[in-house]
Amino acid sequence: MAKAQRFENLLAEARACRRCADRLPHGCRPVLRASVSSTLLIVGQAPGTRVHETGIPWNDASGRRLREWMAVDEETFYDTSRVAIIPAGLCYPGKGRSGDLPPVPECAPLWHGRLRPHLVNVRLTLLVGQYAQAHYLGRRRRGTLAETVRAWREFGPDLLPLPHPSPRNTLWLKRNDWFETEIVPMLRTRVRNALTREARA
Repeated sequence: MAKAQRFENLLAEARACRRCADRLPHGCRPVLRASVSSTLLIVGQAPGTRVHETGIPWNDASGRRLREWMAVDEETFYDTSRVAIIPAGLCYPGKGRSGDLPPVPECAPLWHGRLRPHLVNVRLTLLVGQYAQAHYLGRRRRGTLAETVRAWREFGPDLLPLPHPSPRNTLWLKRNDWFETEIVPMLRTRVRNALTREARA
């Protein structure tokens, strides 16, 4: 119970973070969910406008496509006892010329560095998009996102890089149709295995 309470206190601290208030045009609203019992961790990029408004992670078209890839329903996806959701940037960064701005770069080193050690039951971490992959893979990333995703075997059994499921990436998915045929079936198997393993006491 003490470990769980310490983690809950840390989550509350993360949700109250205002370090980047002067750089976020829509203000701070950190969006994350996790539990010490979570066995699957999803690391995305940063909340979008709808997620910022609702406070519910992946509550948009990107989330629907991600759940389809994973073959999980909303009840499972939002069950924090099984699934942790912590983006590379906890707050919505605002709009740029070609979509949302990148996550604030200091956010992932600060919060993932503090939160991740508590998630001792996580068996699989999904690295969704280039910013999540940059933080967790570092120099092991390949030259392009497609090359990184295709090299998934190199990152061990606990890390799996994925493209971002945003509708903006529909053209990428059409150009890289191997993702649906080769990667998605494997993703579903690994997600299922991660969710069905019992957490350590």
